[in-house]
Amino acid sequence: MTPFQPQFRTARPHPAHGRAADPADAGEPQVWEDMTVEVALSVMAAAGTGRLVVADEDGLCTGLVHGVRLTAVRDGCGYTDRIRLRDVADLIGPPAPPAAAAA
Repeated sequence: MTPFQPQFRTARPHPAHGRAADPADAGEPQVWEDMTVEVALSVMAAAGTGRLVVADEDGLCTGLVHGVRLTAVRDGCGYTDRIRLRDVADLIGPPAPPAAAAA
């Protein structure tokens, strides 16, 4: 198994809005779809955040996942330690839209 190294990005303003263009650019921790639910919860706890940016194998943001939803999966009767984020894709929400410029 390949060890996971979270990639944290610094916020880079979107040229048109002066704000971050996507959640990954806003400094949210990024995880991959093939990560297990348990490891994703550990990354979330270590980062001190309630959500994670989920990326595909190309590193492109595919959505956001919240800790409350992952905890519900972990506490469910059908949970095993082999369940991966891609297995619970219905819990991964769409990426947040770019923030509008403050008027």
